[in-house]
Amino acid sequence: MRSIVEIIEESPIIAAVRDVKELEGAIESRAGIIFMLCGSILNMNQIIKRIKNKDKYVFIHIDLVEGLGRDSAAVEFLKGVGADGIITTRPSLIKDAKSCGMYAIQRLFMVDSRSLETGIKSILDERPNAVEIMPAATSKIIKKIHEKINIPVIAGGLVLEKSDVINALSNGAVAVSTSQNFLWDE
Repeated sequence: MRSIVEIIEESPIIAAVRDVKELEGAIESRAGIIFMLCGSILNMNQIIKRIKNKDKYVFIHIDLVEGLGRDSAAVEFLKGVGADGIITTRPSLIKDAKSCGMYAIQRLFMVDSRSLETGIKSILDERPNAVEIMPAATSKIIKKIHEKINIPVIAGGLVLEKSDVINALSNGAVAVSTSQNFLWDE
């Protein structure tokens, strides 16, 4: 299994798909990684096959898939239908994904100094393959977390223009996820 850093270095702008209607644009973009932030247990197999047919990596935000439990069986289901990894806010799912050979991205929302402290502790306890910090506009926080952990940081949320991408990358993020499809080909 390639390291997540190698995968991200090839494609530092990640297509974040919030609606299945946006999937075709993500598949046809230059983005090599797609974060699926939507879908259901009924269409996930088809979605993953379409993405994999274009030789792209697909990470499923397991917390947002309709009809899918938030447990180890859900992780195993996603592995079985070809997902490369999961995105989650739930630490227990990080362990489940890693134990079955999938990549695990822990999503953290930075809203105050307490969330920074608990986020760093959770990262160090669970050791995900990467961490997605939200919102990406918190460049000082990205830099602080990047300095304290030895895990790749992905910036996401409120990435509205190219300068947001540049700012996040210059503060230590290895990649940026965005639903702004005009940025997917940057």
